[in-house]
Amino acid sequence: MHTTLAQSKEPIDMTDAEADAAQDTPPFMHGMPSSVEFNKLRKRLLRQTRQAIEDFAMVKPGERWLVALSGGKDSYGLLAVLMDLQWRGLLPVELLACNLDQGQPNFPKHILPEYLDSIGVAHRIEYQDTYSVVTEKLPESSTYCSLCSRLRRGHLYRIAREEGCSSLVLGHHREDILETFFMNLFHGGRLAAMPPKLLNDEGDVMVLRPLSYCAEADLAKFAEAMKFPIIPCDLCGSQDGLQRNAMKAMLTDIESRMPGRKDTMIRALTNARPSHLLDRNLFDFAGLTRAD
Repeated sequence: MHTTLAQSKEPIDMTDAEADAAQDTPPFMHGMPSSVEFNKLRKRLLRQTRQAIEDFAMVKPGERWLVALSGGKDSYGLLAVLMDLQWRGLLPVELLACNLDQGQPNFPKHILPEYLDSIGVAHRIEYQDTYSVVTEKLPESSTYCSLCSRLRRGHLYRIAREEGCSSLVLGHHREDILETFFMNLFHGGRLAAMPPKLLNDEGDVMVLRPLSYCAEADLAKFAEAMKFPIIPCDLCGSQDGLQRNAMKAMLTDIESRMPGRKDTMIRALTNARPSHLLDRNLFDFAGLTRAD
């Protein structure tokens, strides 16, 4: 286990305009691109993340968050945006980055600790060989992602408890939420997505997804511009299931033919109308009577 301590800063009251006008940048972002396009991208990610944090009441000042870091573009982007907000005084919590090394073949163990040390981020690297567990239980032709994810989540909950963290923070973005919604719609027969805020079954760790409004394409551009040391997620030879890939392709096609539909879909998930659905548990259709 490798843990370092990060310095905390007192929260300050800062408007969006003041934050945007700040001349300096966090130390970990020194050397970032100075183009207008990148600045707009960075501000958009900051604004959308801050909006999700406020909309879903994610923050209690003084708490400690465990930020799950896989080495992919989304989790790198999550950590960077949270650190940026924290540096600006807009996120009054302590951040602890955590990578769970699950024993995948050829996993480059040095990349994440070296990177986190270089930017001065408090972190914990934990080794748990869940890869062997998954490969023992599933045939080679199976997709490992679902079981692998469940095992990983259990260890992250444990680490959050051990580190005194109130929340586990994940890098799921807008497309992850929409893909999950359509998977549930087409294959599960229910209206459900990936919640931005969820209490675990034990009731002691909150799961947060601050990137819920952020586009995957923006996170990809941000990762490329920041030159994050990306670790591929296909080290074990497994890929996401065909159902999720089909949803991703469908959403990409819809967006290409009707730009802006993904944002409209996300807004729809915030604007449910039980009286216009068919769920009798959410709306009392039997008790609906006309006025005489």
